[in-house]
Order: sequence, then structure tokens, then C-alpha cells
Amino acid sequence: MRRLFFFGLVLGVAVCGTTACQVAEAQSLADPAGPRRTTDIELVADSELIAGSIQPGLTLDAMFARYDVAEGDRQALVAAVRTVFDVRRMRVGQPFVMDRLLDGHVRSFEYEIDGDRRLRVAADASQAFTAVIELIAKEVTVAAVEGQISRETPSLTQALDAVGERLDLALALADVFSGELDFSSELQPGDEFRLVVERKTREGAFAGYGAILAAEFVASGRALRAYRYAPKGNRPAYYDEDGRSLKRFFLKSPLKFEPRITSRFSSARRHPILKYTRAHNGVDYSAPSGAPVVAVAPGTVTLAGWTRGGGRTVRIRHNNGYESEYLHLSAMHVRAGTRVSQGDLVGKVGATGLATGPHLHYGLRKNGAYVNPVVEHRNMPPGEPVPSVELAAFVTERTRLFGLLQPTAARAAN
Repeated sequence: MRRLFFFGLVLGVAVCGTTACQVAEAQSLADPAGPRRTTDIELVADSELIAGSIQPGLTLDAMFARYDVAEGDRQALVAAVRTVFDVRRMRVGQPFVMDRLLDGHVRSFEYEIDGDRRLRVAADASQAFTAVIELIAKEVTVAAVEGQISRETPSLTQALDAVGERLDLALALADVFSGELDFSSELQPGDEFRLVVERKTREGAFAGYGAILAAEFVASGRALRAYRYAPKGNRPAYYDEDGRSLKRFFLKSPLKFEPRITSRFSSARRHPILKYTRAHNGVDYSAPSGAPVVAVAPGTVTLAGWTRGGGRTVRIRHNNGYESEYLHLSAMHVRAGTRVSQGDLVGKVGATGLATGPHLHYGLRKNGAYVNPVVEHRNMPPGEPVPSVELAAFVTERTRLFGLLQPTAARAAN
């Protein structure tokens, strides 16, 4: 019995090696019942982890002051941030995390720039700050998505929502087929679609979509297929089964969602405000105020200003004698002389000028004369095809992607 007690005593000293343990041993020797129970020692925190978001009307320095950061650190932090990032581009509502000592000094500051990048500022042993921009780690998987247009889900947005997907994916899919399909008027119950898309996760949570790799849309019995492929030296684009580009000179619509035409091109239409008949030199799209309006083709802005009747108006000159115009905007995002690419934001839907409510009037002129945009878009030739020397590589990639596009049941059977 004495040997067992002595062994336990020596083991305690070897593990602890501290005065506290030696005191406990002395108590054990004095008290045959064993060591008395001691209370845990609570360590006082020397710092505070602050999580917040960028607030409106506050400079970065003022925000640091609000959280009791030492004045010297405030100035040094702002200076460090400016070496890698423009503080004026910090967006209201974006989250940040700051590790601040109780004396007001800061160990680190992190600000989420967007879904892909993070700004990180850290102090070294001498309290000097270094700022870097880091990529936020994400996992990327490939997912197959299928859906159908029906009476219950008459739009692409609703059809994708019904299978658990988000608006971003509807916009991306509509953009893939923007030169081939008018989502405002050509969708019918029974139309089907399937696609293969990159899905991003961050710490196990959904973090957005990547690229659509392949897609198929069956509209009124007509099957449209798109395959993402990057010719050497060029950006990825979408091509049909024969390697022809799906990007036409003009987009089908200047709106990035599924707009509804409320008034078509006409040589004689009764104006809803002026109450007399005159030509309607374009099409009116029903759209909510603030919806983004994009350039239907690359070109140069010739007008970005107020016109009588049209309110805030943008006009763009394109190649081959075309000029497009966008009326009743609530805001304009370009200036005269600006060069724009196809799909660039030019303004937001509004109700300025002679308008009964928010909508977009879209007009198109060819060699100075107004033409019907819907008809003209339909007749536009496709873009550049896959170069002939790369057709074999394209066919290999197309075959791989087509296998992923097969319906779920067919994949399971194979």
C-alpha cells in the first residue's frame, strides 16, 4: 500500500512540476483522505473579438474610433489598407472581424471585399501593420439541374426556384441562350431544360454558382444545346453542337431577366398619355423600377441624357449602321463617348418622361430608320465559330459534357 502511494506521489510531481503541485502533495501527506479539492483559476481575457459590418456615413477611421481603437493604430490601419485597397470602395453592409486588445491596440482586421476576396491586416511584434488581399477558400463541385416550364411555373425563374435553385442561375442560363431564345415571349408549358453548372461552397454553405458548362433547352419542340469551350487565346464562350457560336451580334433583350412585352412595334398606336395615335418606334418591356438595362451589342454611347417624352435616355451606335436606344430610365450608368461591350450595364428601369409606370422602351434604328427590334434580332447572324483546327478538341469536350447533360434516369441506367 505504501509503494502504491509513493508511485502516485512521484507521478504527480513529474507531470505538474510546479509549486502548486508540491503544495497539493504536502496536503496529501498530511491528510490520509487525499488532496483537498482546489478551485480553477480563471484567466482574464486580454482582447476582444469584434464582428460587425460597414456602416453608412462612416469613414474607416471613424469606424475604428467607434470601437475604441487607439488613435495611433487607427491611422496605421488605414494607411496599411490603402496600400492594397481603395477604402472608398468599402461597401455598406459588408462584414468585418477585428481582434482588438483591451488597451485599444489591434492584432488583426479582416474585411470581406466580396464573395471571393478578403482584406486582411495583421500586426507584427512591433505593432507594424501589413495588409494583403486573400482569396477566400471555396470548394467547387459540378451539379446537374433539370426543370420544366408549366402553368404553375411559367417563367425560367419560377421553374428553377421550384427545384431549389436561385435567381442567379436563371439569369446565367438566360444569358447563355440570349441570342437564340426570347424568354419574354417564346416560353410555353411543356418546355424543358437541363444544365451542368459549377456549384461553390464555403465552409459547407452554398457560396454561389460558377460557370454553366453545358445546357439544353427544349422550347416548342426545338432543342437548343450549348457547350462551354475556350478556343486557344480566347475567353470561354458557348457553341452549338457544330461549333457555331451562340452569341449573336444583338442580344434578344436588353433586360437580364425574363421581360414581358406590353407594347409592340407599330406604325400606329394610341399613346396612353397623349391620347392620340402615332408610331410606336420600338417595344415596351414591363419591368420593375431599378431593373438593370444592358447594351444589346458593343458600341459607343452617343447620348446619355434627358429627352422630351423619353426621360432619361441612352443611345448607342453600333457597327453596320445600327443604333439602339433605351428610354424612361431611372438612372444612367454611362456617358456620351463611352465604349461599351455587349451585356454592359447602361442604366436602370424607371418611369421618367411620358410614362404611366416603370417600364423600358427599347428602340432600334438601321441606317437612320426605325426597325422592329424583335424581327431584326431574329435575323442576326451568329458570331465566330470554333476555329477549324480546334474542331477535334471541341468535339471531344462536347461529347464529355453531353454525357453529363443526360437526364438523371438515363445516367442511372448507364
